[in-house]
Amino acid sequence: MSRETTVLTEELLTYIRKIGIREDNDLRLLREETASHPAARMQISPEQGQFMMLLIELIGARKTFEVGVFTGYSTMCAAKAMGGEGRVVALDISEEYTSVAQRHWKASGLAECIDLRIAPAEKSLQAMILAGESASYDFAFIDADKTNYDSYFEHALKLVRPGGLIAIDNVLWHGAVVDPENQEEDTIAIRHINEKLAADERITLSLVPIGDGLSLARKR
Repeated sequence: MSRETTVLTEELLTYIRKIGIREDNDLRLLREETASHPAARMQISPEQGQFMMLLIELIGARKTFEVGVFTGYSTMCAAKAMGGEGRVVALDISEEYTSVAQRHWKASGLAECIDLRIAPAEKSLQAMILAGESASYDFAFIDADKTNYDSYFEHALKLVRPGGLIAIDNVLWHGAVVDPENQEEDTIAIRHINEKLAADERITLSLVPIGDGLSLARKR
């Protein structure tokens, strides 16, 4: 037992990735290609991907969506966690980034499970609500432009069923959330969503110190 969260050194992180991750070849190939991408920092870590796969399995998800796709690693994680029997609606605005994703989804046999929609996410989310999809999703992952996190969360609350899970990424923002000198727009937006989630009685909350911080909000 421990009263404190262990601080991860490079050695411990290497150990975790060696002993605690079951990353298949499809995920590994996508992660390794993305590592050379100019915006590689935007990809989630393999340990976070595996953690979200476990969560998706635990709640028996069959219908998920994500806001922010990049090269599609998290999307592939969700599709694989559902065993190819579910459906992922993947929302992004970049045809360039998602072209990498689509190539890997096709190679892994998952393309038919993933519905990619290229448009501003708020527009896509509103369209999903207008189409009568409220309270029909099991899991949502939010990892896009930080200034719209509040809006994405509110849309997700409508779309996710009671008992469903919303995962919000980058909530520690590389430590900037506790730096009083940092008053950048993205940092302020993340502080806002963190404070909002902490007081929101519509959800059960846990902020998990994995990756760059992952808040898990279970809809009550």
